[in-house]
Amino acid sequence: MRRLIAACSLLMLAGCCDLPQTPPGFDDYVQDLKREALTAGISKQTLDHAFDGVYFIERAVSKDRNQPEVKLTLDIYLEQRLSWLKVQRGRSVLGDTHEQLAPICERYGVPPAVVVGLWGLESSYGRNVGRYPLISSLTTLAFEGRRGDFFRKELMAALRILDQGHITPERMTASWAGAMGQAQFMPTSFEHYAADGDGDGHKDIWTNTTDVFASIANYLKENGWKEGIPWGVEVTLPEGFDPQLIGREQRRKVGEWRQLGVVALAGTLPDAELTTRLVAPDGPQGRVFLVTRNYNAFLAWNRSDYFAVAIGLFADQLSAP
Repeated sequence: MRRLIAACSLLMLAGCCDLPQTPPGFDDYVQDLKREALTAGISKQTLDHAFDGVYFIERAVSKDRNQPEVKLTLDIYLEQRLSWLKVQRGRSVLGDTHEQLAPICERYGVPPAVVVGLWGLESSYGRNVGRYPLISSLTTLAFEGRRGDFFRKELMAALRILDQGHITPERMTASWAGAMGQAQFMPTSFEHYAADGDGDGHKDIWTNTTDVFASIANYLKENGWKEGIPWGVEVTLPEGFDPQLIGREQRRKVGEWRQLGVVALAGTLPDAELTTRLVAPDGPQGRVFLVTRNYNAFLAWNRSDYFAVAIGLFADQLSAP
């Protein structure tokens, strides 16, 4: 009960607390979850602690059912996500964290500007980590059933994370949908990619920025990031360019694109032998980018061309002289 009161107080500060109203069958569902987790090897002590004061969060259900459909263009998206202040703060953060970042980025082969860019977009450099009690949110969404199997799987992963001692239930806050900590990992992503950056035996993406940086870099490396090559570059296409050549299946070396009249909008194209493809988030009449395999690592993080382009451009701005 103490955890319930504390959690609700925290959510009230965030402006997102509903008074607990337990729907029929919720308590029985929690007991079923506990039995499943116990059978799967989660300790009774962990389960008792994790589900102490667990409650149904109506707001999480409402958000899941009523996610807004927003009509965007790439330029509008970039304007919303990459404000001048965010870029300036990112440059300051990049300098302030250089000594902490350098060994991590050398270990994983990911540039510091890319790590800081992802950190900045996901949690505003660690300031927005989510204020929902994770176990209650995931239990609510699993019980509600619209995406029940997905959230039940995430809940079981969250319980394993608790059982391994990486975080306590009280500190395990997240977004309403379960994205955790400064890296905004879902629990299953945490299991696959979270890293112990400082070697203390814990993977803490909530308060330990060394672990946050290592986890972001490890995620990209495990999803194909190749050291030493760019993510991509904005390009212009010649008059009459065949739009069928734009897309995931149309991979060619940079030299071949050059022969077809593709030109860098600013600067130069990457190495002629790199295999690349063209991406046009708003269609052939909009902005076009020639991207490498590293762009696909961004897409593994978030399957949105808007997001992937934003990360690439953000990292370029952070690393610009």
